Amino acid sequence: MPAYASIRPPALRPGDTVAVVSLSAGLAGELPHRYAIGKRQLAETFGLRVIDAPHATRDSDWLRVNPKARAEDLHWALENRDVHGIISAIGGDDSVRIVPYLDLGLIAAHPKVFTGYSDTTISHLAFGKAGVGSFYGMAVLSTAAENGGIARFSADSFSATVMSTEPVGELAAATEWTEEQLDWNRPELQSRRRRWVPNYGWLWLQGDEPVRGPLMGGCLEVLAMALGTAIWPDLADFDGAVLHLEISEDRPPVSQVVAWIRNFAALGIVARISALLFSRPESMSLRDTLALYEAVRDELVVSGRPDLPFVANLDYGHSSPMGVLPLGRQVLVDPRQRRLSILEPAVC
Repeated sequence: MPAYASIRPPALRPGDTVAVVSLSAGLAGELPHRYAIGKRQLAETFGLRVIDAPHATRDSDWLRVNPKARAEDLHWALENRDVHGIISAIGGDDSVRIVPYLDLGLIAAHPKVFTGYSDTTISHLAFGKAGVGSFYGMAVLSTAAENGGIARFSADSFSATVMSTEPVGELAAATEWTEEQLDWNRPELQSRRRRWVPNYGWLWLQGDEPVRGPLMGGCLEVLAMALGTAIWPDLADFDGAVLHLEISEDRPPVSQVVAWIRNFAALGIVARISALLFSRPESMSLRDTLALYEAVRDELVVSGRPDLPFVANLDYGHSSPMGVLPLGRQVLVDPRQRRLSILEPAVC
């Protein structure tokens, strides 16, 4: 296989076809109105043609007992010459079931833009192991189907990351964010924009020296599920990496998050990475959020990494708005100037 996440897929362009896959939960079929709006807003915002993979709209009960069919949908999209990119419908909690059926050689042979977050971390690990860079963020039922239209921050991030062959460049905090949850089962709320408030920005919690390295990571709960499977990166793949972590709406206890960081330290991962990025948790009070960040920082110190640049409260993963991170690409983390920058194009 090529080096971890080293291959950049071809850029998406207006007029290209993207296929939607349901590799986790079957919400695309269970929320047809929301799904249709997400597809429409993708098409209108980016000029893309959006189609379904063969089993994209099957319900969760069917998908749960048919993990091979889910993997086959991904393979179908990769091998289909008319499909230029692949977008996850939504996350879930059992994508790890598809691991035995994934063909890493096929992923390597057909590099394409692949986006998603949360449980889609499993597929991102598979792409990385196959040597192909993928993109953490943008799912149809959440980001693309945002009430009142795709958030400007999300749209700009998607365009700069997967639709431009220029270096992605400087990252910036979103100017606003929201915690309001509108019921996806109520179509009459779809046109109402959620209540957004000013964003208080990133938190630079430790570290003094600028570092750079390839971007890795995903949803922490899912990374814990993937540990030890065939798609888990080699330990050497973490050398110098900038590790991005986030947690799901399930809000695991602080003690559990710390235990996962401690486990990564015991595996030798914390000693090898060059920086840690952590995105803002969803539906967590400010007090609890700051307590989480403080507990992670304490664990880094105990693990012998008081020097590790640690930047928290980013707008990726389970966060609204949600940007897109190009896994595998070189990122600069500069605590002195408080800058994050993707130093290279994410696509070719």
